[in-house]
Amino acid sequence: MLIVTNHEGGVGIGETAKALRDGRPALDAAEAGVRLVEVDPAIRSVGYNSWPNILGQVELDAAVMDGTTLRTGAVGGLVGYRNPVSVARAVMERLPHEILVGAGAARFAAEIAAERLDNLTPAAHATWQRVLNESLDERQRAAFPDIPLSELCQRATDPEYQKDTTVFLAIDGQGGMASAVSTSGWAWKYPGRLGDSPIIGAGSYADAAYGACACTHTGEMTIRAGTSRAVVLYLKMGLSLEDALFEAGRDLRRLKGGLIRGVALHAIDAQGNHRVASFGEAKGVDYWIWEHGMAAPERRVAMHLDV
Repeated sequence: MLIVTNHEGGVGIGETAKALRDGRPALDAAEAGVRLVEVDPAIRSVGYNSWPNILGQVELDAAVMDGTTLRTGAVGGLVGYRNPVSVARAVMERLPHEILVGAGAARFAAEIAAERLDNLTPAAHATWQRVLNESLDERQRAAFPDIPLSELCQRATDPEYQKDTTVFLAIDGQGGMASAVSTSGWAWKYPGRLGDSPIIGAGSYADAAYGACACTHTGEMTIRAGTSRAVVLYLKMGLSLEDALFEAGRDLRRLKGGLIRGVALHAIDAQGNHRVASFGEAKGVDYWIWEHGMAAPERRVAMHLDV
């Protein structure tokens, strides 16, 4: 049994470990951990109390993947619900689709009686209002929101607010493997922006025969490189976990133009090994690990890919 999660997942790894010890499947365990992160107000990049988009709306993205069946479910741009990861799982289990976005995702969440929640807190709203006022002149303030937003969303790349997803990778006692991820995306993003989290193969991928990977930080990069799927394919080709991450880093290094920042890659293989690596501007990344036989989860520092 094994769990790997990023820094933000620390609030949920204990529940995930308990679920595995109790004999629950990997996907159940990973989902349980993500659900706790989604409702923790101290985490500003996932779920409740997250930073909003440039219009002041908290849009949430999430995805799950069952590594045994290769089934997936994802939602993007979901507004007004408590646990998007569970809505993503319901997409997988109840629909003939893999992903729902925006109004369609919200309609489906209502149909399954998902718990509603206004994820924009007064504190987050106040910060959004301050940043907005600092960014607009008097004419723009009077016309807002009926103004061009493309220049305003450049705030989305501000390192002060460019934060993280949460990712959980799990292997259960029967060898089942799963991934679950959730995020609010970047603060002040253009409405409707999707990062890599709801894009299976970019933000996460799990195949119990080989391994799993999930990424954080600059989703625009991992979408272009298909990073999570690439790591699993490199494992399928016979590379070691560390070499698979190295090759994925080389793929990222080949990107030219667009937004190039940093990526953190979290990976496990079918033998129960794990590696976490940072790339580019993502440095000093830490993560959480728990495996069978450990008394408690441990916080560790990722290696950095120099490629």
